[in-house]
Amino acid sequence: MKLRKYLACLTAALMMSAAFTACGGSSSENTTADNTSSEVVQEAPETSPVAANGDADASAAEADTPADDATSADSSAESGQEVTQSQDVEFEPANTAQPGQAYLAIVDGQWWIQYWGSAEKDGYMLSYNAGIADIQGDGSYTVSVTADTNGFRYDTTGDPTDQYVPEGLSFMSVMIPDGETLYPGAVITIDSITVDGKELELTAKNYTSSDDGAETRTNIYNSYVSSPSDDARSEEGALYDADGNAVDNIGDYSAQIINPEDFATWTTVEVSFTITGTDGSNAPADADADANDAATDGDGSSVIDGDAAVDDEIE
Repeated sequence: MKLRKYLACLTAALMMSAAFTACGGSSSENTTADNTSSEVVQEAPETSPVAANGDADASAAEADTPADDATSADSSAESGQEVTQSQDVEFEPANTAQPGQAYLAIVDGQWWIQYWGSAEKDGYMLSYNAGIADIQGDGSYTVSVTADTNGFRYDTTGDPTDQYVPEGLSFMSVMIPDGETLYPGAVITIDSITVDGKELELTAKNYTSSDDGAETRTNIYNSYVSSPSDDARSEEGALYDADGNAVDNIGDYSAQIINPEDFATWTTVEVSFTITGTDGSNAPADADADANDAATDGDGSSVIDGDAAVDDEIE
């Protein structure tokens, strides 16, 4: 009886020992796994995830991109830079006529393309390389305008390489700002008019006058004027006598001395002329006092010093 109890106790002890041994093995494996997992999670990367991914993507891209493609990409970049640089276009000087200088006023058939002697007012598009003449006494001079400039092309099309061509003619005249004061009685005689290298036939004689009593002008094409104005004058003399009667040959003179059809399209226009009477020898009697006042500063000293005066105006 005692032997049976002993054996039963021994058997129970052995079974418990085996159970503990099995549980211990399982616990050991779990602990190892847990420790390994913990080590992986807690290990800090040497670089940030964004940087790591970026480097990886870049490396992958480099690995996947053939050498030819890389060269092409470099060429494209260089080409893009060249395009940007080619848009760095130099514009021509935009010219403004100063008092005593002559310029060519012109308006196209649409009243869009214009030049009125200024680089700032309406018509500045033709101010680039506009030919302005410094009147330095009696002699021959040339004034001009041209649409063949980078400035004109850019202002009319937005692209300095895209040419806009003016069409038609609404008005044209040679003008001298303050000419009536600086050169009272001076007469402008048109010698020739050239459009894109072709000299035009003059259909009548031009005359000199003033629209505002200040600016001297000679109309080349002015459809708004049907007959010479009261102050009209030519190299042959005044076109009206002292009583206001027209001279016999007034019919030879006109405000339209060219055929506007010759301006169907145009790019460059040049007008050559001769001016006489800049010394005031042709001035009316009532203009002498005004001329003297304009030429002196009140104490008799001259305010116009030949070439120096013109240079000062330009500056």
